[in-house]
Amino acid sequence: MSLILHNTLSRSKEEFTPGEPGKVSVYVCGPTVYNRPHIGNARPAVVFDVLVRFLRSRYEVTYVRNITDIDDKINAAAAASGESIEVIAARHVDDYHADMDALGVQPPDVEPYATHHLAEMIGMISGLIESDHAYAAEGHVMFRVSSYAAYGRLSGRDRRQLLDGARVEVAPYKEDPGDFILWKPSTPAQPGWDSPWGRGRPGWHIECSAMAETHLGSTIDIHGGGHDLIFPHHENEIAQSTCAHGGEPFSRYWMHNGFVNLAHSKMSKSLGNVVLVRDLLSSAPGEVVRLALLNAHYRQPLDWSDELLVECRSKLDRLYNALRNVRGWENSWEAAEPAADFLAALEDDLNTPRALAALFMQAREINRLGDGPAALEIARQLRAGAELLGLLGSDPAAWFEQGAVGEADAAEIDALLASRTAAREARDFAAADRIRDELTALGIVIEDGPEGPRWRRGGS
Repeated sequence: MSLILHNTLSRSKEEFTPGEPGKVSVYVCGPTVYNRPHIGNARPAVVFDVLVRFLRSRYEVTYVRNITDIDDKINAAAAASGESIEVIAARHVDDYHADMDALGVQPPDVEPYATHHLAEMIGMISGLIESDHAYAAEGHVMFRVSSYAAYGRLSGRDRRQLLDGARVEVAPYKEDPGDFILWKPSTPAQPGWDSPWGRGRPGWHIECSAMAETHLGSTIDIHGGGHDLIFPHHENEIAQSTCAHGGEPFSRYWMHNGFVNLAHSKMSKSLGNVVLVRDLLSSAPGEVVRLALLNAHYRQPLDWSDELLVECRSKLDRLYNALRNVRGWENSWEAAEPAADFLAALEDDLNTPRALAALFMQAREINRLGDGPAALEIARQLRAGAELLGLLGSDPAAWFEQGAVGEADAAEIDALLASRTAAREARDFAAADRIRDELTALGIVIEDGPEGPRWRRGGS
């Protein structure tokens, strides 16, 4: 079956065909590095990591995810802390990399920084002025929205609807209230760079257009990001890039992930309901957080809760337990193909809930069959499919030994289990039962088998 993706531009599912046979270019808007990443920042990183993993199984992929390190929020954070924007940005780039690595997000092929692409931005802006799509006024350069007839197509609204209720600055240097900034002046206290229009800094939107052009060319295959970027960021990217490239399309497919909600309300800093990835990692393995982010279809809102993490820990226990019950899969899974129903789910607009359901069906079948050749083949398929989702990368035995902060460590549990075994051998069953109850109270499940007892965390 062909890969089908929902294209925000057409508001429909379309068969994916790369512009160049066998090769795919992907650009995803990365973090603005002025604070630690929250779970809403992590969702696009994980979603598009899965997309790129899946694409790599079929195509040669160039994946670009940028770092926005020129931004007024970074300037504000630097002013508040007394640090330079370089120090603020560097610290939070490290935070982002560490947290995404803990979630199993693979690094992009190219990670361009806005500060490294000022010449490209200035060149693109100059070209837009020359082609009459932009104009300079009072140290600013504005994109002339009226020069691009298709403005608003991505968000599906006309210009009047787009401006109605939007935060549009009405300024004397604008020809039209909807015109947006390509370059703006900096005060002596603000970061700035020399340009033909004076010392200043680029607007947010031109940064991504210039970085995408530099590393992927005029037209890219897939552009991704969060739903909140459709307008104005991606709408403006399309306008300026298309006009800068003589009408060539900027991106052939547009993909946007849904919001992360907390208590059914959109997560946002203004509401004070932001959940930091670092805080989640102090109480749950990164793989649990990753699975939680894949628990809903990427285009749908995701309701975040502590209960969701508990549920996802239990689900991973089920998958790891199935692998633990089969010998030999770890030596041969990389040569295996994921099951057909699993692949069909990902081919249908990256339907991760359906793909996960296919993995759980395989785990149940493994448990039904027991250790043997048939179970081994399914285990290999299970592990190969999980790899495309970025899951099941740990050794199963090690998975069941790790715990959250405050839980008993593996040495303590092993000691209790050894005491229980000794009590049973001495036929002191009352003592053995007391130790089992103590382990149960610690959240430990004991499994007695022909090779002796073993333990795992959780009650799945």
